[in-house]
Amino acid sequence: MADRLVTVFGGSGFIGRYLVKRLADAGDRVCVAVRDAENARFLKPMGDVGQIVPVSANILDDDSVRSAVRGADAVIFSVGVLYNRGRQTFQSIHVEGAERVAKAAVECGASRLVLVSALGADPSSESVYAVSKAEGEARVSAVFPSATVVRPGVVFGAEDQFFNRFAAIARLSPVLPIFGHGLLDAGSSRLQPVYVGDVADAIVKILDVVASEGGTYELGGPRTYSYKEIMKLICRQTGRQRLLAPIPFWAAKIKALFLELLPVPPLTRDQLALLSTDNVVADTALGFSNLGMTPSSVEAIVPRYLGRYRRRATRTPPMSS
Repeated sequence: MADRLVTVFGGSGFIGRYLVKRLADAGDRVCVAVRDAENARFLKPMGDVGQIVPVSANILDDDSVRSAVRGADAVIFSVGVLYNRGRQTFQSIHVEGAERVAKAAVECGASRLVLVSALGADPSSESVYAVSKAEGEARVSAVFPSATVVRPGVVFGAEDQFFNRFAAIARLSPVLPIFGHGLLDAGSSRLQPVYVGDVADAIVKILDVVASEGGTYELGGPRTYSYKEIMKLICRQTGRQRLLAPIPFWAAKIKALFLELLPVPPLTRDQLALLSTDNVVADTALGFSNLGMTPSSVEAIVPRYLGRYRRRATRTPPMSS
């Protein structure tokens, strides 16, 4: 086992759990900094006894963050929210939380810091989410200049909230919405989905590549899709014929206004703002190829878990009494 200690903020999340497993496989000791350490105990069997240690940490509190970072050789910030709720906001998490972790990493002498941001992070975006991600990158880089930024595209995997969400809608509804500025361009926005396991592998590689310090890596899969193509793919993989209904963004925003009132909103106006623009890797950006990696395709991974949404071909006969 290596002597390196890596603190992962958000280690029990979607990307975080894959990252913790990869780090443990590489021989690192892993401190998993999460809001509820008890709920992160499921991560412990991913490593040897004592190799993975969940600790309670509140990224809104300086002392709590410093305690989780103390003694770490490397720190990874992989915390994010998809909508604002209470104290968990884009500003408090993506900006202030990321900056707080960066300051703690400097104070505690960590040699490496990786910030998991998002493809599409842009200070001029119409999406508050994208703006907050860009501001978080700027704040972190100002505090820890050698920090490496990782910008994944739409991340897919067995626990994702993208393919699974629309597959669940397809199971219940005869219609799948296709958003666009007009009926002709509905569903034309381009996406470059990336496998969560590849993102985790890339971060582990980045920790071992000195040349990655201070760089920004944009991680996308091997192919770009239009939003409409994604919906068609989901229908094929779930074995369901569904009407793809074009919905102008203005109409979708009215519906999202009410959906935002739900405890866990399935759609928000800010998410629609993200969907209104392309979410793809820039031609000149650092990426998987710079790490010697070839990313997995959607077609190689997604069918493995969308099968759960397929209509059963045969039904199990009732048991005889």
